[in-house]
Amino acid sequence: MSTKTRIVILGGGYAGIESAKILNKKYRKDKDVEITLIDRNPYHTLMTELHEVAGHRTEPEAVQVSFKRIFSGTRVRVVVDEIEGIDFETKVLKSEDSEYHYDYLVLSTGGHPEFFGIEGIQQNSFTLWSLEDAIRIREHVELMFRAAAKEPNEQRRRKHLTFAVAGAGFTGIELVGELIERSETLCRKYHIDKDEVRIMVIEAQDRILPILSDKPQRKARNYMEKHGVEILLNAPIVKGDGEGTYTLKDGRTIDADTFVWTCGIQGSEFTAKIGLTKGRVSNDTCSIATPEGIHGMAGCHFDEEDRDIVGERGRILVNDNMQSVDFPNVFLAGDMIWYLHEEKVVPQIVENALQSAEVAAHNIIAEISKQDKKTYKPNYHGFMVSIGGRYGVASVMGMNLYGFFAMALKHFINLHYLWGLAGFNACWGYLQEEFFQIKNKRSILGGHASAKIPAYWALPARLWLGLMWVIEGVNKIGEGWFNFELGSKSGWMFSAGVSQAGVKSAAASGGTATAAADATAAASEAWEEGADAVAQAADTATAGADATAAASEAWDAAGDAAAQAGDAVSSAAADATTAASEAWDTATDTVADVASGGFEPWGWDLEAPIFAWNSPLVTWFRETFMDGLFALLPYQFFQVMIVGTEVAIGLALMAGLLTWPAAVVSIGMCVVFTLSGMFAWNQLWFIFIAIVMMGGAGHAAGLDHWVMPWLKDRWNSTKLAQRTFLYDGEPIVKKKRK
Repeated sequence: MSTKTRIVILGGGYAGIESAKILNKKYRKDKDVEITLIDRNPYHTLMTELHEVAGHRTEPEAVQVSFKRIFSGTRVRVVVDEIEGIDFETKVLKSEDSEYHYDYLVLSTGGHPEFFGIEGIQQNSFTLWSLEDAIRIREHVELMFRAAAKEPNEQRRRKHLTFAVAGAGFTGIELVGELIERSETLCRKYHIDKDEVRIMVIEAQDRILPILSDKPQRKARNYMEKHGVEILLNAPIVKGDGEGTYTLKDGRTIDADTFVWTCGIQGSEFTAKIGLTKGRVSNDTCSIATPEGIHGMAGCHFDEEDRDIVGERGRILVNDNMQSVDFPNVFLAGDMIWYLHEEKVVPQIVENALQSAEVAAHNIIAEISKQDKKTYKPNYHGFMVSIGGRYGVASVMGMNLYGFFAMALKHFINLHYLWGLAGFNACWGYLQEEFFQIKNKRSILGGHASAKIPAYWALPARLWLGLMWVIEGVNKIGEGWFNFELGSKSGWMFSAGVSQAGVKSAAASGGTATAAADATAAASEAWEEGADAVAQAADTATAGADATAAASEAWDAAGDAAAQAGDAVSSAAADATTAASEAWDTATDTVADVASGGFEPWGWDLEAPIFAWNSPLVTWFRETFMDGLFALLPYQFFQVMIVGTEVAIGLALMAGLLTWPAAVVSIGMCVVFTLSGMFAWNQLWFIFIAIVMMGGAGHAAGLDHWVMPWLKDRWNSTKLAQRTFLYDGEPIVKKKRK
C-alpha cells in the first residue's frame, strides 16, 4: 500500500483546474503528496467562449488549452481516461482498463444541457455545451447558406435561412450575436440578400438575460432588434419534430433547419452513475448520452451501441465545506454542486466554479494538516455578455457598461483568468485569436490589429537597416574607437570628471578643469573673430572688386584666431584639445555657411538631437546609469562592446538571423543613444524600421526560416520555459526513461 497521500481530481474544467493549481502550489515540494487530474480530453475547454467557435469568429484551437501547457512545469499528473464508476467505500475510480486509488477526491465533472423531457427536443436540436457542439453548429450554419444559395423552392430556402435559438440566457444571446456577424459574411460569400436571413430568440420568460438589470437587458435587446433579430418572449416550446417544425405553447409553429437549445443546465450524466445524494434531480430521466455526454443530437450520428439512456441525474448536495454529505473525503466543485446560499441555489457560472474549487482545495489541505476548514461564501463581481465581437453589455460591481467598454472589460477578465491558467503563453494565444488574427473585422478594434504585410515587403528595409548598423560600427573604427592610444572616444557619454574604470572622462583628464575652460574660451574667441571677419566681408562685398580681398582678409583673420585657439588648446588635456578643435570646426563651418549665403532650417531642424546633452532627462540618465553602471567598464571594453554590438546587429539583420532579438537590441541601442543626447530626429527611422522587423521579417529570404523553429522547439522543451510559461505554442515534454 502506498504511504503517500493521493489526491485525485476528476474533471478538467474551470473547477478542476483551479483546485489542481491550488493543491500544486501547496505541495509542489512535498513528495509525500500525489496530485492526479483525470479528464476524458487532453485539453481544458474555455466554455464561455464556445459561441465564438460556433459563429466562426475564432478557430477551435482558441478555446482549447492543453493540459501540457497548464501542468507541464508542475507536479500534477494528468491522465486522459473515461471514468465509468467510483467505489467510495474502497476509494477507487474505475475506467474500462484502469483503476485509480485516492485518499481525497475532488469531483468537478460539470453539467450538461437540461431538456426538461420536452418531446423531440434533444433528438432534433443543437446544443452549445462542448467543443464538438460548437464545431457542429459552425459547419451546419455554412451548410445551410450553401444549400439556400442553390435552392429554387422559396419555402425550403426560407427554412434553410431560419436560425432559431431557444433560451435568452448568456449562452443563447452570445450565440445570436455571433450569428448576426457570421450571416453578414456568408451572405456576401453566397450572394444572398441579408433580408432573407431570419434569426430568432425564443424565451419562455418575459425578458432576456434575467440575471442582469433592466438597462443592460434593454440595451442588448435594442442592439439585436436593430440587426433584425426576432425576439419571442413568454413563448415556451412544447414540441419538436424531425421535420424542423417546433411548436410553442400558444400553438404557433416555427419552421427552421437550425434550432439551438440553450435553455438550462443540469448535472452531467456521470451524476447518474454515482450513488451520492442529490440536491435536485433532472426533470428528464430519459436523456440520451453518447461518448460526448448529453447533448443535442442534431447534426451528428451515433450508432445504437454508442447511445445510452441516462437515468436520474442531478446536482450533488454538498455541505458548507464543499464536501459530499455522504463521504467526508469526497469534495465537489463547479456546476455539479447543489448548495444554497442565502436561500438561493448557487448559479452555474464560472465564478461559482472557481470559488467553490478554491474552498474544496483549501479544505483538503486543512484535512491533511489538521487545520480549520473554510466555509463557502460566494461573492460574484458581475456579469458580461458579448453580442458578437463588436458589442456587449456588462454589469460589474454595480456599474453598467455597454459596447466597446463592456467588450474591453470582458477581454480583460478573460486575460486575467488565462494569466493564472498558463501565464504569458495562454494570454499571447488569446490576443492572437481575438485581435491579431481575427477575420472580417470582428473585434472591438475592427481589422486594424489583424492587418498584415507580407514579410517579403520588409526585406529591403531589413537589408538597409542592417547595412546602416554595419556602417555605423565601421565608421567608429575609422574614428579611432579601436585605437586605444588616443584615449577614450566615448567619454562624452559620461559626466565631467567621471572615471571609466580609473580613466577620467574627456572633460577633466590629463590636466585641470581650468585648462579645459581656457580651451573652450579660446574656441569661443575664434568663433567670435570668425563671425566678425564674416561681417566685415559682407560689408565690403558691396565694393565690387574689393569684396574678394575683404573676404581673403576675413579668412586670414579667422586663421589667426584659430592659431591662437590652437596655442591655448595645446596646453590642455588631449581630450580638451579635441573639444577645442570641434569648436573651431564649428566656427569655420559657420564662416563658410555665412560666406556662401548662409542657411537656417525654415521649420524643424531634423539634425538637432532629440534631447539636448544638458537637458534634465539626459542629465538624469547619464548620472543614474552611465556614471554609475557603465563607468565601471574600462573604456577599451566599452568601446569594443558598442562597435561590436552595432556590427553584430547589422550582420544579423542582413542575414535574417535572429531578427526579432536583433531588432529588440537595435531599439535598445537607439534608446540609449537618445537618452545620451546624441540621437537626432532624422535617425528615428532606426527605431520604427526595427519595430517592423519584429513582425517576422527574418522568415523571408532569411535564416530565421530554419533557425527560429529549431530554437523554438529547444526552448519549449526546457523546464524553465514550462515553469514560467514564457514560450509560444505547445510545450515539448520529454518522456522520462524508466
